[in-house]
Amino acid sequence: MLNAAGPELAKKLPEGVLREVEPRHLEEPRGRYHGQAGLLAAPRNVQEVAAVIRACAEARVAVVPLGGGTGLVGGQIMQDGPAPLLMSMERMNRVRDVWPQENVLIAEAGVTLQAARDAAEGAGRLFPLSLASQGTAQIGGVLATNAGGVNALRYGTARALCLGVEAVLPDGSIMDDLKRLRKDNTGYDIRDLLIGAEGSLGVITAASLRLVPPPAANGVALMVVPDPAAALSLLALAGQQLGDCVTAFELISGQGLRFQKETMPDLRQPFGVPPDWMVLIDIGLPGGIAPDTALETLFTEAAERELVTDGLIAQSGQQAADFWRLREEIPEANRLIGAISSHDISLPLTEVPCFIEDGKTMLAQMGDIRVNCFGHLGDGNLHYNCFPAEGRNRAEYDDLRPRLQEAVHQMVVDRGGSFSAEHGVGRLKTGDLERWADPVRLSAMRAVKSALDPKGIMNPGAVLA
Repeated sequence: MLNAAGPELAKKLPEGVLREVEPRHLEEPRGRYHGQAGLLAAPRNVQEVAAVIRACAEARVAVVPLGGGTGLVGGQIMQDGPAPLLMSMERMNRVRDVWPQENVLIAEAGVTLQAARDAAEGAGRLFPLSLASQGTAQIGGVLATNAGGVNALRYGTARALCLGVEAVLPDGSIMDDLKRLRKDNTGYDIRDLLIGAEGSLGVITAASLRLVPPPAANGVALMVVPDPAAALSLLALAGQQLGDCVTAFELISGQGLRFQKETMPDLRQPFGVPPDWMVLIDIGLPGGIAPDTALETLFTEAAERELVTDGLIAQSGQQAADFWRLREEIPEANRLIGAISSHDISLPLTEVPCFIEDGKTMLAQMGDIRVNCFGHLGDGNLHYNCFPAEGRNRAEYDDLRPRLQEAVHQMVVDRGGSFSAEHGVGRLKTGDLERWADPVRLSAMRAVKSALDPKGIMNPGAVLA
């Protein structure tokens, strides 16, 4: 039985580590969960994190690690059970060192993603992980959820960009594994267990991150495609022509632009009438290759193959930023419209077009529902969000939401996909994990949890129900 955090525990914590609990600590972006907290600890270094964890282990008090609070599946919010101790990493916000020649940066868990990117840029390098929430999201949370973002096609998810971690395990012991090595074949990779575990196996306090040299030139284009199948063929053609220079390949639907016209009338739209489907292509090239020429060549051949019908190539940095803003504001327009059910899914690439087409048929049988399907087509990650019919409120669909979510996820799993592509499991999808995960894998996950956290104090209820 876990106890509530209280005065007796507070006496055992390092001096100066306690902070006042604020409303922002108990909220999450979608407003679906409202958390609770007995205490809020904001340690300044790994030794203080270890002291807090040891005290909580002795008192059998739950610990909920808290980064920037931008997660969308409730992993940072504990609603039920005895009030936990929240562990905020915001004071561990130092970039400890940068090695440009090694392409390595070491950052503490509370460093925002934007600050890490800025530090890399200051050293003439690029930390390529990019999220819409990067001004708030913190490195610890990014790793704990194995965040993906728009550049995963070229550079991989957070796991691929992490060389080593410093972490505190559930018994309060410190694991110092901040290696700067590309090769280290010395047994089980505990780093990879902690990445994506959402704080359920320990607290990441710092990380050794992989940097890359920035491309010599960048290019951005919007290309109108007849349908998602043509978009997939365009992706293959871009790979043939440009190799791994394709940084991002984003699918955008006309419904997303129509939502923006409705909720953000001041946002500059590239087309008078939103096309049904388009892709945003971002490329980063070595010196000596002009991005405009590369994108024009791609468009010309794609047009000959009837894969594109129209297109715009950004002629300035501002126009490129405007194209990207169009993509990045889609979630905000979705929020203003009000979704019935949102889905963060991934599919084998060749399954994407048929999933989208079959989804129309399935939703038509369930009711009058609009869909905004968009996302990172380059790595098979779609955000498949369902909305009320025009003039209706999402509250009218409350009874339908669970059935709708189950139907979408079943379609995904049947096609060899995942119901959680980049946002994690959190508390929102523990039931989905129970239902659809391979039972042997799920058993192994429970065995790992029991071995590392036998008292069950680390973020209980997240990932594993």
